[in-house]
Amino acid sequence: MLAPSIVSFDSATPEREESMPEGDKLISGTPLQLTENVYEGASGKFFTGFWSSAPGKWHVNYEGEEEFCHILEGEIELTSDAGEVQRFSAGDRFVVPAGFKGTWETIEPCKKLYVIALVD
Repeated sequence: MLAPSIVSFDSATPEREESMPEGDKLISGTPLQLTENVYEGASGKFFTGFWSSAPGKWHVNYEGEEEFCHILEGEIELTSDAGEVQRFSAGDRFVVPAGFKGTWETIEPCKKLYVIALVD
């Protein structure tokens, strides 16, 4: 059995997928999103890459996953269903824990580095 190779973000050719939030989740704007998944673990429970979005606001539900985000460009705002508001911009890093429910708003076009782990 061959040992896995190190994955360099600089030389990887990511899978690219454009999408929009589902109609029942969309609150405002036209947040066209581009996901560039650089790596998926063999277990299918670990993902990392880049994600970008045009301005807009939509409902999010982190049921069954946790996400580390490093904002590279732009500005976003996360609001929990309990009303807690947090704003992040280029250079900020944060974790969205499993169970978070609320809204994601892209205020200025953004790009982030993401690491997602699926949890049981």
